[in-house]
Amino acid sequence: MKIESRIFEICTGFFILCAIAYTFLAGEVVGVTALWLTAGLSLIIGTFFRFVSRRLEERPEDDPEGEVSDGAGEVGFFSPGSYWPLGIAAAAALTAIGMAFWYAWIIVIGGTLILIAVGGLVFEYHRGPAHH
Repeated sequence: MKIESRIFEICTGFFILCAIAYTFLAGEVVGVTALWLTAGLSLIIGTFFRFVSRRLEERPEDDPEGEVSDGAGEVGFFSPGSYWPLGIAAAAALTAIGMAFWYAWIIVIGGTLILIAVGGLVFEYHRGPAHH
């Protein structure tokens, strides 16, 4: 994660330089505020990655002498297929229609369906203790 934190720290420096230059050249309030907030958000992400990288063991990507083969092996678990994202999208579309026409009952139904679908996606592979 050291590489990722370094990238965001470099971006933060760039955004700060842009914000300073824009402040003096344009003096326009909205753009100046947006650039300073962008720099701040980039700094937050870079700082988070820096703290996380201290807690994790070094990855092959963090080793300057690392080889591509050092990262070989199992990466993690990825779902082979799930219908829950389709349910989330349909519920979000229903909620958006409710918001577009400002029908509170459709918004409530859509929001409830979104929560159910997100719960289904999150707990899709959670089986709990085995019962024999």
